[in-house]
Amino acid sequence: MKCVAARLMIAVGMLAGTLLPSQAATLNTMADVGAAIQACWTPPADAGNSTVTLSFSFKRDGTLIGPPRATAVKVAGDDKARQAFIDAATAAVKNCTPLTFSPTLAQGIGGKVFTLQLVSPKQLQSVSPK
Repeated sequence: MKCVAARLMIAVGMLAGTLLPSQAATLNTMADVGAAIQACWTPPADAGNSTVTLSFSFKRDGTLIGPPRATAVKVAGDDKARQAFIDAATAAVKNCTPLTFSPTLAQGIGGKVFTLQLVSPKQLQSVSPK
């Protein structure tokens, strides 16, 4: 089975004022999907240089197939700080869904596993299908 590989790197400055969940804009590309989710990301204030990578899948209608799952975590601080960072990251994905996909994007997105790395402070993030 061929995997369609797409990697998206988004700088925080590019995200300011972009898609918000309430706007319900039609997303045409994975760059649009990444921007929409990144716009919802608010890292905890005391997270230092922490990162979490989440895996998740969409249905064609833009809803999630199950909850996002942390697959890699590097968090400054104790277990409470670690959990707060993971919770903030999963909330960003959950709060931004459902997303509105264009018919073309919806046709190819359903059921594919995506990974999204969220970084604190918000410097550079990526999203890609596995």
